[in-house]
Order: sequence, then C-alpha cells, then structure tokens
Amino acid sequence: MIKIEKAAVMNLENAIRGARNPMNSWARMDSAYDAEGNYILGENDLSLAKRLRIAGPDHRKYLRQVFVSVDVTAPMYWWKEYDTYKVATVANSTSTMHKIHAKPFELADFSHDHLTPDGLALLRHIVSELEKIRLRYLENGKKKEDWYDLIQLLPSSYQQLRTLSLNYETLINIYFARKNHKLAEWHDFCDWIETLPYARELILGL
Repeated sequence: MIKIEKAAVMNLENAIRGARNPMNSWARMDSAYDAEGNYILGENDLSLAKRLRIAGPDHRKYLRQVFVSVDVTAPMYWWKEYDTYKVATVANSTSTMHKIHAKPFELADFSHDHLTPDGLALLRHIVSELEKIRLRYLENGKKKEDWYDLIQLLPSSYQQLRTLSLNYETLINIYFARKNHKLAEWHDFCDWIETLPYARELILGL
C-alpha cells in the first residue's frame, strides 16, 4: 500500500532557460504560463528539452533543476529500498522514535493489501499486542523497556509519511530501475511518475 499526494513540480521555466545557456539561444524560448499558472513548453523549448534528454545525463543537466515535492505514505519495507536514492533527495518523515506511542495502533497503520487470510489474522493479533504495549508504556511512566518493545516488535509493514524533495533526473533513475520491481508499491510509484508534467518526454524519453 502506498499513498502519494500533495505533489508539486517547480522551476521548469528556469531549468529550460538554463538549458539554453551553452548556446546563448534564449531568444528562441517560446514557452509561457497558461491561465491556471502551469508552465507550457513551446515547440522550440520542448524540442530542445527532448534532444537533451535523449543525449544522456551529461547533456540533460537541466532536469536536475526541475524540482518535485510530494507527500508519500508507504510501508517501512518500501522506504528501505527508496533510501537507495540519496543523490539530490531530501525527506522529512514522521517519527517512530518520538511519536510511535502518540495514537492507538490500528490495522490501517499497516500495509496489508497482499496478505493471505492467515497472514491478516496474524497481523491483527500483532496490532492488538502492540496496542497493549503502547497502553502499558503510557500507564507505567513511559518505561524505556516498554518503548523498546514497541520499536523492536514493529513490523516492517508499518506505514510512514515522508515529505520528499527530488528532481526529474532522480525520477529517471527511479523509474527505469524500479518499473518492473516485484513490489506493487514501486509499480504505483512509477505510475505516478508518468502523470507528472512532461513525464513522457522528459522522464520516459518517449
């Protein structure tokens, strides 16, 4: 299970202008903002952007300047794989260290969409036991040993929210490395990438 929301793509205008710096070709810029505030690439700018995209990482440096911010809620097992991508990324997450006890544990806090009936029954039991530990922690003076029980017994299916900052070049790397991954969450993430402005031309290279 993965939830992707509050996405914003920024700085496309400046990135395209910078892409024209090597050839001093700013006079050929033909992009503009529409009535909704979206930056629409003109024929000249889109043609240049596509040529540079296809030419490879050394020539498409402008894509490192097309910034994306997005909120992603995903299980810890997915975040472990996402954390491979450390170049030009920033993430602020909700804290399991400080806030794991702040709300009751519920089944909805865990990814469970692919569990078998037996697996789901086991997860329900684990969630129930975690809630008992959480209450014990709160009622008994927040003892550290109870806190450790929460942290060390927490399944990797526990979902965490992170606000991500990354760029189109990083999304190219993610898309082509993960689009055929066995985890369904990666397929959903790659499907989301395809919906971004000019993703077909600038990320997928089509």
